[in-house]
Amino acid sequence: MKTINSKTVVFVTGAFVTHSGWDEWQKYFQSKGYKTMAPPWPYKNGTAAELRKRQPNDTDLALLTLSQVVDSYANIIKGLPEKPIVIGHSLGGLMTQIIVNRDLAAAGVAIHPVPPLGVFPYEFSFLKGGWKSLGLFTSTKKTYLMSFKDWQYAFVNGMSLEDQRAAYENNTIPESKTVARGGLSSAAKVDFSKPHAPLLITSGSEDNIIPAHLNIRNFKKYKQNGSVLEYKEFPRRNHFVLGQPTWKEDADYILNWIASH
Repeated sequence: MKTINSKTVVFVTGAFVTHSGWDEWQKYFQSKGYKTMAPPWPYKNGTAAELRKRQPNDTDLALLTLSQVVDSYANIIKGLPEKPIVIGHSLGGLMTQIIVNRDLAAAGVAIHPVPPLGVFPYEFSFLKGGWKSLGLFTSTKKTYLMSFKDWQYAFVNGMSLEDQRAAYENNTIPESKTVARGGLSSAAKVDFSKPHAPLLITSGSEDNIIPAHLNIRNFKKYKQNGSVLEYKEFPRRNHFVLGQPTWKEDADYILNWIASH
């Protein structure tokens, strides 16, 4: 029985990167008959170079909270003529789970999502890749910019140095520490027992910052209540999954999953 009838897709961006990472995905989904949009976070409407130049004067971004970012997407979605299919990556994947939990989506796809509250990320690689973004014992009035060395470990491990540098220059931007800390608060809460729209959670075998077994625990946290819930692990995917040469294979899997429901 088909349960997903929407032809609108909203892409939700994760932390540390610009929304331009969805450009090719938007074009591809549009070629398949979908209307798409990839709204930037508040105070992030610009290129990676432009946003990096705003440091240290990007105080509005520095004070942004996770709840405000989720609400910004929720408000956009509420203004659409139909419930959209929401597809998010990393922290955008967590926000996708929250949006699905609010019954605002026709379906949700969480790509390598940051786990909701209650799924404890004890993996060393998660802590190594992400703890600096919390900015513990530093001012929340200043944003955090991931170093190239940290980017190599957290996002683009396994890629050539040339591709790692290009990905950094084109994507990496300053981030709000208050948003990152929000992932450890009630702002990241999901009711795992609540019936929900179809939800697909994906992971990558080579992802350091959001390792596959963390996504498996996220998936298993949901109660079996008749809702469509599926999990898929892709081989040889790091956290830069949206921009890897294999991205179209992931997109095709998602498109087929949508069509199957």
